[in-house]
Amino acid sequence: MAIAAVCVTLTPAPASAQAPKKAPVDCTQVKCVALTFDDGPGKYAGTLLDTLKKYDAKATFFLEGQYVKSRPQFVKRMAAEGHELGNHSYKHPDFRTLETWEIRAEIKKTQDEIKKAAGVEPKLLRPPYGMADLTVSEIATEFGMPIILWTGGSEDWKTKNVEAIKKKTLEVAKPGSIILMHDWVKQTVDAMPSIVKSLQKKGYHLVTVSDIVKNENLQPGDVFPVPEGWEK
Repeated sequence: MAIAAVCVTLTPAPASAQAPKKAPVDCTQVKCVALTFDDGPGKYAGTLLDTLKKYDAKATFFLEGQYVKSRPQFVKRMAAEGHELGNHSYKHPDFRTLETWEIRAEIKKTQDEIKKAAGVEPKLLRPPYGMADLTVSEIATEFGMPIILWTGGSEDWKTKNVEAIKKKTLEVAKPGSIILMHDWVKQTVDAMPSIVKSLQKKGYHLVTVSDIVKNENLQPGDVFPVPEGWEK
């Protein structure tokens, strides 16, 4: 009977030992970086999500509607695991070359596909190629979305080399950075464990874009960060 009593005493321990829910990261108090992945979900997204989960890192995915439609399971998982979903058009055209109704359709179709896949609607827009003009800004305003660009890029699409991608990413990482990457580049996904560990070792918290811009008071149609020459 003594053994049974000990077992009963020990049984509740794991439940009481559960960690409390983590408080939100305050990027005004700690170093933050937002890794952002365009053009996905790519076919390597599952491996990337495994890495992010392993190291308790968050990211923002600017998704193309056509790939959301073909790979909805990745999109559902991204949302479920606390990553941020953004709109990156349906088929990646340069918005500046389209009629206004075509831009609206690109955005709307992608919003619909993401909501269908993950049950959430993106609050951020990243135009293909990062190309925006006054018309794109006005349409983004209609959708209630600020336009998010980036402070630095990994150049992964150009080098497709693990070491080069890691080197460039760490080079452009500064407190408050929004870094451009692509989850369809296999070498980026291969480099991610090392990149994440290196950034965390330097004291960075890997957060979403919304965490980074929380205190910027961005309004629908605003562009952030503002490209050189746009200040006036």
